[in-house]
Amino acid sequence: MGKVILKGRKIVEGMAEGEAIVTSQPLSFMGSVNPKTGYIIEQGHELEGQCLSGKIFVFPFSKGSTGGSYMLYEVVKNGVGPLGIINSDAEVICIIGAITADLPMMDKVDLEQIASGDYICMNATDGIVEITKR
Repeated sequence: MGKVILKGRKIVEGMAEGEAIVTSQPLSFMGSVNPKTGYIIEQGHELEGQCLSGKIFVFPFSKGSTGGSYMLYEVVKNGVGPLGIINSDAEVICIIGAITADLPMMDKVDLEQIASGDYICMNATDGIVEITKR
């Protein structure tokens, strides 16, 4: 197994580590994620039926209504949310939810270097992502 180190931009400081769950599609936390279970419920989404709980969620950016901020907060506070978020381009709705939930978050990361199942050590404070390839 090889290691890859990526740099990015701190959005919400903190550290998190765990298995990556990766999508190339944007996601809204409002209506796309069940806040009680952490499962992605958006029909047709490439991660439909998968759970964010205990994982580092890697996706390009969020979409949807401002209610998504509260839904991200709720999924984290219910203990079924991701441990951290890595985006290519952070969007304000997701940023507000991550700040409110005190959820480590970064952007400006080359997402093509990360695959679902990779083990991520995320230091959002210093803007460093260490990936152990699966």
